[in-house]
Amino acid sequence: MKLSEQWLREWVNPAVATQEMCDQLTMAGLEIDGFEAAAAAFSGVVVGEIVGCEQHPDADKLRVCQVSDGAEQFQVVCGAPNARVGIKIPFAKVKAVLPGDFKIKKAKLRGVESFGMLCADDELGLSDVKSPGIFELAADAPVGADLRDYLKLDDQIIDVDLTPNRGDCFSIMGVAREVGVINQVAVTTPAIDDVAATIDDTVDVELNAIDDCPRYAGRVIKGVDLSRPSPLWMQEKLRRSGIRSIDAVVDVTNYVLLELGQPMHAFDLNKLSGAIDVRLSRADEKLVLLDDSEVTLKPNSLVIADGNGAQALAGIMGGKASSVTAETTDIFLEAAFFDNVKIAGRARSYGLHTESSLRFERGVDYAGQSRAIERATQLLLEIVGGEAGPTTVISSDETLPKAAIIVLRKARISQVLGLEMGDEEVSEIFVRLGFDVTTTAEGWSVVAPSYRFDMAIEADLLEEVARIYGYNRLPVRTPAVALPLKAKPEQKLSATTIRHLLVDHGYQEAITYSFVEPSLLAKVAPAIDPVKLTNPISADMSVMRTTLLAGLLSTAVHNLNRQQSRVRLFEIGQCFVPQVDGDLRQARSLGGLLTGSRSPESWSGDSEVSDFYDLKGDLEAVLSLGGQLSDYSFSRGEHPALHPGQTATIELNGQSIGFIGALHPSLAKDLGIDQPTYVFEVELDVILAANLPSFKELSKFPEVRRDLAIIVEQGIESRDILSEMHKHAGDNLVDLTLFDVYQGKGVETNQKSLAIGLTFQHPSRTLNDDDINGVIDQVVTALAEKFGASLR
Repeated sequence: MKLSEQWLREWVNPAVATQEMCDQLTMAGLEIDGFEAAAAAFSGVVVGEIVGCEQHPDADKLRVCQVSDGAEQFQVVCGAPNARVGIKIPFAKVKAVLPGDFKIKKAKLRGVESFGMLCADDELGLSDVKSPGIFELAADAPVGADLRDYLKLDDQIIDVDLTPNRGDCFSIMGVAREVGVINQVAVTTPAIDDVAATIDDTVDVELNAIDDCPRYAGRVIKGVDLSRPSPLWMQEKLRRSGIRSIDAVVDVTNYVLLELGQPMHAFDLNKLSGAIDVRLSRADEKLVLLDDSEVTLKPNSLVIADGNGAQALAGIMGGKASSVTAETTDIFLEAAFFDNVKIAGRARSYGLHTESSLRFERGVDYAGQSRAIERATQLLLEIVGGEAGPTTVISSDETLPKAAIIVLRKARISQVLGLEMGDEEVSEIFVRLGFDVTTTAEGWSVVAPSYRFDMAIEADLLEEVARIYGYNRLPVRTPAVALPLKAKPEQKLSATTIRHLLVDHGYQEAITYSFVEPSLLAKVAPAIDPVKLTNPISADMSVMRTTLLAGLLSTAVHNLNRQQSRVRLFEIGQCFVPQVDGDLRQARSLGGLLTGSRSPESWSGDSEVSDFYDLKGDLEAVLSLGGQLSDYSFSRGEHPALHPGQTATIELNGQSIGFIGALHPSLAKDLGIDQPTYVFEVELDVILAANLPSFKELSKFPEVRRDLAIIVEQGIESRDILSEMHKHAGDNLVDLTLFDVYQGKGVETNQKSLAIGLTFQHPSRTLNDDDINGVIDQVVTALAEKFGASLR
């Protein structure tokens, strides 16, 4: 919103400069974007009067004018079509300097000397529109007066950027209230007296949409003369606020909008038919607006209608059919209160943005309609004459907003603002703001004025105290907060530890969306019916993930399609799995993906492709962080997204906690992945459990190793063999390693040879052959009895 500083100082005039006042308003929450001069720099221009005007002897479009500056007369050649005897105009004398450093000199036009220039408003920088003629001043303009002084052009235009909650400041009156409160200066309100009715004419009004429009005020004014222009002082105030002068009626309604913040509209009374009906739009109803555009009204749009249909889009723009024109003699003024929540967004839905809609959407004073009608009536009778009827006000008190009653506790001022204030100082702030204040035992009970519809809770009052007292004056203190260190349980790992390990192994962390594409999730986890979003961002993000694989695979494809052939990813995130009982299980998981070469490309590296055991080794490194790797086991498993022969189930103490394997060839083909890809996923909270570290004295005696090569059936799993050996190898076994698997010459087709190393060590003595041979015999006998194994 732009406003004239001179106009503002007519209401309140603190002894502060422009910059300081703008700084005050900014610190009070009304951000000032800046200010600029109301008019471009020029000098040497006075109020002149044309006392003679003749046709140029050698040019049809030029006139030779005699111009008086009150002391002497000058001959000026002018091409303006409206140059005539008797009018007052801006007269730039010789040596005057116009905007753009244009200097006026004595000249000769088509053989006739000219001593100066008669100026149009755009030539003085007072308009952005090219003017067809010279700028006509008021008939009572003092001849010879400096034009800058006469028009009060040494003014600043202040640009105020308001937050949505401060609709009460969308006016000169609202900003003046703020300046007055900040500087503790009285605000001088223009005298707005009730205009006595001199005629009995009224227009009946029906409120059929009281939820949208709880109050409507109107007044008939007859016998107006629209040939009379609005006064120059009003045109200038409008111009400095960014509004172009149109005619006296429109100018007055715009002036009241800027002055009091209440949008108004004027209808041509003789174009209305029957009563005014404030209602919602009807199906396929059309309306031609003032800008000549025709709109088909959307359902439940609020309109001002008469017997012929909609005449205005309420709170946004009037209609062409009932608009005021130069031939209008009788008008009907309206001022209404529209519910800002109901009207919000309606202007935008029609592609419109008006000064009225801007204010109604942020909220106007629900008690200000009659005041606006009286102010507009007062100005119109002074400018265009006429006779006014009584003001009609129709309202629904039950639907109108209620004044907020809020309690502010003294203790909260100190707790929140860190400020100790006297009771009288706090009360004074609220009184200056226009609040009704009552002192209570705990603090204050405050009733907000009708124009402060942003007041609702105690925090709002605290904000008012802070901004009026001055944010820059609030004490600055370093917060003193006790921050005891939390104990770090050694029996629980942190997810950060796992992240660091995987990054050290060459993986990169991926963070993908929790909602994924339904078709991809159906391929990865077809047995689970995922949770569907009610309002998805897009069709390919419409279900909640039940596994991390969907996001990891999408990320891998994205990288592979961009020539990144070596991809190593992991992700820690929640999965959302519906349960049989209708509940939703939300559990954190750790997922990983590996594809491409085993080592990064280098002059010393090889080009071997990663395999299942690379990923398994990295996962085992993660599982070993808790010191209980031996509790985990890998067994043959199945998964719809993985290769049936290269899939393992991960178990902890016999309970399945995840899976690992190669991506299924058909799924890889669907995704466009043409190289071996391996993935895993485990329950994160399970693997975060850790054994409590304990010290065990190192033995200083030598180890003894024995290697066994045994023949077993091909279908027997090596982990069962190792488990059985562990069971019978005794307490001195410190390591058990499967270091070779052989099938071929010398071994039956349906059998395999396993080479296993057993390492023994005693804590207090050196083991001899008898100690070792006895244990080895026990192990071989146990394997033979359980698996039919034999030594090779």
